Amino acid sequence: MDSFELNKIAGAVLFSGVCLVALNIGAGALFAPEMPKKPGYEIAVEPDVVAGPTAKKDEPAEPPLPVLLASASVEKGQAAARKCQACHVFEKGGPNKVGPDLWGVVGRPVASHEGFNYSDALKAKGGTWTLEEIDKFITSPKGYVPGTAMAFAGVSRATERADILAYLNSLSDNPAPLPTASGAAEGAAGSQDGASAAGGAPAPADGAPAEAAPAEAAQTEGASATPQ
Repeated sequence: MDSFELNKIAGAVLFSGVCLVALNIGAGALFAPEMPKKPGYEIAVEPDVVAGPTAKKDEPAEPPLPVLLASASVEKGQAAARKCQACHVFEKGGPNKVGPDLWGVVGRPVASHEGFNYSDALKAKGGTWTLEEIDKFITSPKGYVPGTAMAFAGVSRATERADILAYLNSLSDNPAPLPTASGAAEGAAGSQDGASAAGGAPAPADGAPAEAAPAEAAQTEGASATPQ
């Protein structure tokens, strides 16, 4: 094979290479992809108009605490309180653990159990552990007393809280009587009637005698007999 044939072969190879490069550049210019300004895909999600504050309006209101306590079960409350045994004991004269002994907690001043180091937030709260106060606290400890060291998330179900309250109330040498079903119903009806009467009663005209004076006097006499 002479040099002329070799030159033709080399020229053909070179020409083919030049054509491939030209085709690559031309194809890249013609079919260059358009890059999005923001990478990824945007998924449009319609707002949930059902869930939220509007949906809560349709939920039935919880019954008043006296009504719940009237049907509460000490046995169910004792079973529900087992979730608290990791931090508390429920026996008279029992030791403090992560939390204080809960014997006699109903009616006890807040943050007063001997030998337990309470958080500053609970010390500052003050007051007495009434059934109503305990109910609010165990619903959401950190929500009711911000800064408390109690890590328990709370009990959301009102009937379960009422059972626990009935059990805690029984942990005493002299437990306070819980509301009865008839008494709780009468109290709830009386509260509603009183609210209706207060909202619908017309205001007395100027100069008219106050009809509530005898009632106010009776209340004053009753208040003096209330223990301070």
